[in-house]
Amino acid sequence: MHLVMIGGSDAGISAALRACELDPAAEVTVVVADAYPNFSICGIPYYVSGEVTHWRNLAHRTTADLEATGMRLRLDTAATRIDVGGRKLQVTGPEGREELIAYDKLIIGTGAVPVRPPIAGLTGLAALGPADGVHLLHTMGDTFAVLRTLETTSPASAVIVGAGYVGLEMAEALTARGLQVTQIEQLPEVLATVDPELGGLVHAELAAHGIEVLTSTTVHQISRADPDASGRLRVTARTSADVTIEREADMVLVVAGVRPDTELAAAAGAKLGIRGAIQVDPGMQTGLPDILAAGDCVVTHHRLLGETYLPLGTTAHKQGRVAGENAALGGNRQFAGSLGTQVVKIFDQAAARTGLRDHEAAAAGFEPITVQSEADDHKAYYPGSHRIRMRITGDRRTGRLLGMQLFGHKHAEIAKRIDIAATAIYNGMTVEAISDLDLSYTPPLGSPWEAVQMGAQAWSREISLHNL
Repeated sequence: MHLVMIGGSDAGISAALRACELDPAAEVTVVVADAYPNFSICGIPYYVSGEVTHWRNLAHRTTADLEATGMRLRLDTAATRIDVGGRKLQVTGPEGREELIAYDKLIIGTGAVPVRPPIAGLTGLAALGPADGVHLLHTMGDTFAVLRTLETTSPASAVIVGAGYVGLEMAEALTARGLQVTQIEQLPEVLATVDPELGGLVHAELAAHGIEVLTSTTVHQISRADPDASGRLRVTARTSADVTIEREADMVLVVAGVRPDTELAAAAGAKLGIRGAIQVDPGMQTGLPDILAAGDCVVTHHRLLGETYLPLGTTAHKQGRVAGENAALGGNRQFAGSLGTQVVKIFDQAAARTGLRDHEAAAAGFEPITVQSEADDHKAYYPGSHRIRMRITGDRRTGRLLGMQLFGHKHAEIAKRIDIAATAIYNGMTVEAISDLDLSYTPPLGSPWEAVQMGAQAWSREISLHNL
């Protein structure tokens, strides 16, 4: 049995590890486009900030660790064509030599690529690039380019286009390096994956650390401040009120999201679905014979929404594991579905969400009610307690928990508390039933009623008081 995985990030490596575990006799080859298999892309901002002291520390496993499992790594090797009928993968090696690799089962884990917004100076033949101090950020190569700019030009200021998870983390990273940062977001508030009420708290945390935040503002052009000389960049944008804004900076970082990388799969005849991602069934089968796919390149099954596109590292790991098991054993292991559970640290605070927000739940056919409340992370009489802001969304008809959003201090266990909600939603629990959970308590770490239970009780009171 020869299994071939395309992609050396979360999905491809997870698939290869699972296949090697289940069938040690299988020949497992992983085709990696660069020289950095199994690196944590999510950790890049912390390497840029200096908190992670060496880029090699971003590797989940070393190359030697991976090869010790029995897999073969083909580094700096681009997959260029899939011969579906012949069960062969055409690749181009590091020296430009083309080769055909035969396979019995193929797993596509090509991931995602950065979105390039229609910004003059960023796209097209006259595009500025890393040599000019303008960067996208998605790969280790992108990371090294950012570090070269930081180390060789010693920039004093930066503009970040985009205020999603990576944009926020990079704003903190560059601030930690002493840069004056301006963050520009075209939507009405930063961190659009949570409601504006919590996004506003994130906004305030950024501002409290000296970051200029411009929302409802769309960047249209990146150019040289002095067209006849190298040096500072000028970013031109317009607000939703049609007011032109200009900012000058020494470097510009564009982090406007990602899109699925599906060119190879589409050329092989794979069906594409929402957002152009590869259509797969719960077993990660593409419909092409003996070809599976997983990770940021595929459609995601959401437990409340059905099919969506939700590129997350946690999801990619799970999908890759399913694909690797099914490829190795010919079984029908199924991906159980995502809830979009996410958390991000912003300086001293953290924001998290799981499940659906109010408008998402309504669009999915529920009758959502969202209630905002606050609670202490542990008993207030014990020093160091912090308030946690919560937004809980439940279904009016059934009382089912649909979603939760949290914001609080980075030491308030925001990540683990959102996991309580994710577990409850996964198991179809009602909001009311959260109060029945037997959760731990000691005054330095919690309360007899856990914070999320107090939020659930606030939701129930609101429903009762207004007969909703």
